[in-house]
Amino acid sequence: MRRVAWGVLLACALSGAVAADRLTLDEALTAVNAAHPDHRVAESELALSRADREQAASRQDFSLFLDGSLRSGRRPDGNWKPDNVGRIVARKPLLDFGRSNQAIAAADQEVAARQAALFNVENLRRIDIMARYFDVLLADMQYAADNEFMAVAYVSWDNAKDRLEVGQISQPELMRLEADYQDIRERRNASLQRVRSARQKLAHAISRPGKLPAELVEPALQDNARPVPEYETMLPWVMQKNPRVLALQAQVTAADARLAAVRAERNPTLDAEVAGGGYSRESTTRDEFSAGLVFTVPLYQGRRVDARVARELAQKERTTAELDKLKLDLADTLLGTLQEIEWLRGSSRAAADKQIEYRDWALERARAEYELELKTNLGTSMAETQRAQMRRKQVEYQLALALARLEALSGGSLPPVEGARE
Repeated sequence: MRRVAWGVLLACALSGAVAADRLTLDEALTAVNAAHPDHRVAESELALSRADREQAASRQDFSLFLDGSLRSGRRPDGNWKPDNVGRIVARKPLLDFGRSNQAIAAADQEVAARQAALFNVENLRRIDIMARYFDVLLADMQYAADNEFMAVAYVSWDNAKDRLEVGQISQPELMRLEADYQDIRERRNASLQRVRSARQKLAHAISRPGKLPAELVEPALQDNARPVPEYETMLPWVMQKNPRVLALQAQVTAADARLAAVRAERNPTLDAEVAGGGYSRESTTRDEFSAGLVFTVPLYQGRRVDARVARELAQKERTTAELDKLKLDLADTLLGTLQEIEWLRGSSRAAADKQIEYRDWALERARAEYELELKTNLGTSMAETQRAQMRRKQVEYQLALALARLEALSGGSLPPVEGARE
């Protein structure tokens, strides 16, 4: 009967949405690379950086263009004669003394930065999907416990009506029982709403809007037992592997390359040029076909180069400051995460296990007293047992998320732990 009631209430909670089949955590995590908005934004930024790289490399490309003019000139005899020119010109840059090479180097570093940023988004997506998955499991357990408490409160209130008629309790006592029931009923209805909202958030996280999972499979979470290194071992590893650190370091290197490219604007350029033309007026100074080298030396450019250099220096300083701030934040986050893992594996697990042990004993005692018709608190004991089990599951879910965050901080892999079994 409990399973039937749960199915009916879940169907009501999911009304208006399509209920998907059973879902496992591994299946949900396959959506990390799905077309989620966060992932699409990171991919588009990577595509933009690659396009910028192609643009920088195109500065050395061969070019072919048509050069022409329609004009008329006055001759010494006073007559006006057409002097039209049409040329096809091919030009290939040979040397620009650092402009192109530095621009390409800067673009390569920007691509590396965007790749690291995309990897970081995938890590964050993985953590978010896990959190949403666990939220659904906890919402279901919370609702089951609150529903049991409500059933117990309703039975107590309903029985009190009969007891009032025979004078065993007073009217204020009946009112108190009804008020307790209404409070518990309100809490249970709020839990039922969280059942739906948690599923919707999970469906959005795995890019399945409108397809709410009806049933989630309890994950094994075998990685919760994996050993983790000490803080002193983890800190240099994180500073070397963290994708956000790698992205900012690449941006600093790109700023240096852009600075060199801007300063190279003061350098000369050397191009090879081949041209073939036709002219409406013959002249001994004109060639129908020509080939040569074009050498350009900038003599004065105003403040253009200085302004761009100043801008790139300011950009580099800001990125460097962001990198230094990130390293400080990562050190704090790493310490907090390791402490959380230690706390969850230590006192938090022990307290939850002891609570389950006590509630199991209390449930057996309540069941024996119920069978002997000594007390009627079996429903309350069952609800308290469910709550204790939920607390234990919550510890494991928090531990799994903490380990996932630790792995994300370290770029997807943890350093080896001395003495740990492979």
